[in-house]
Amino acid sequence: MEAFTFDKNETLLLATLGGLLLIQALYYACLYLRIPRHAKAARQGDISFATEYPPLSVVIYAREACEYLRANLTSILSQDYPRFEVIVITDGTDDGTADYLTQLRESYPHLYHSFVPNSSRYISHKKLGLTLGIRAAKYDWLVMTEPDCHPESNQWLRLLARNFTPSTQIVLGHVGYARGKGWLHKRIAYDNLFQAIRYLGFALGGHPYMGLGGNLAYRKELFYQNKGFSEYLNLVRGDDDLFINQVAMGENTRVEIDTASVVRRTPCARAKDWREEKIGYASTARFYKGTQRYAAGLETLTRLLFHLSWLTALVMGILLQQWLMAAVALTAFFLRLALQLYVINHNARALGEERRYYFTLPVFDLLQPLQSLRWKLCCAFRNKSEFMRK
Repeated sequence: MEAFTFDKNETLLLATLGGLLLIQALYYACLYLRIPRHAKAARQGDISFATEYPPLSVVIYAREACEYLRANLTSILSQDYPRFEVIVITDGTDDGTADYLTQLRESYPHLYHSFVPNSSRYISHKKLGLTLGIRAAKYDWLVMTEPDCHPESNQWLRLLARNFTPSTQIVLGHVGYARGKGWLHKRIAYDNLFQAIRYLGFALGGHPYMGLGGNLAYRKELFYQNKGFSEYLNLVRGDDDLFINQVAMGENTRVEIDTASVVRRTPCARAKDWREEKIGYASTARFYKGTQRYAAGLETLTRLLFHLSWLTALVMGILLQQWLMAAVALTAFFLRLALQLYVINHNARALGEERRYYFTLPVFDLLQPLQSLRWKLCCAFRNKSEFMRK
């Protein structure tokens, strides 16, 4: 009978495990299922959309990105939208971008381009480039994207614009990665999917705190009223995400997640490039205002503690021949895994992701917070001047 009774420490461990499982279940059921629920509501006609399509300006900052522009720009210029312009602001050494854009304008007269002066110092060139593009824009609604991004369909702008209601000032879209082969691409795709589930989930719950410049729209007047990127001009990174964190509220922000509105980004070819990108994001995340990042951090902490708890209970159960304890530990793990499989793959389907996560999910689930911790530590121990424009 001793195998079916617990002492005080064992009872405390199992109670802790149960509490952590409950917290995780609440995050997955209440926060991480918002995207599939929103997609279902949109399909059923339960969400009201605007019926007019106001003119808009697409702004792209391109630093030595001729190869990406050749691959992706025509898919933006060919959008099925009544009236829009595309403004490309180039930067860096001439890699043939200017000649290509001049040639392309012969076929697409709504394409305009300019450049960031080489003399600009002590200021982020990307923020300056985006500001120049916004100033040149003729229309109030601005759509931001990146040179390495391409829309999934020619309805991208229409789907963003259906959210341009009178009370809306910001529209957040999803930026996914094009499917690639290899372990690195799988890691990148899962990390990106999980981050989207988080920040879009918060936005759908009325608490937006960031947006990605690859698929984002906001009003020009909002940019000017809040002095644009002036608060963080000297930071190398942190343009659209910090601006959205500064101005987004539940009342002025909408989310567009139709699969035809998704923008796909070319994945990093090298682990080093991805690591530097994530460290860059970590360097700006500390400037985020609001409690959302702490709520996300709590989920990460309870996730790690959950894994530690069920593994400890399992090992103790086996060593002490407490088979009931071992069974409870395994039951807790598989209950959470079943919930994860349902939620993560439902989100992947709702966002038009091709990849599904089954056997790799437990690995990525543990690897993702450890990677995040590693990037934050790298950011903390680096010289702060590395993240400042010189």
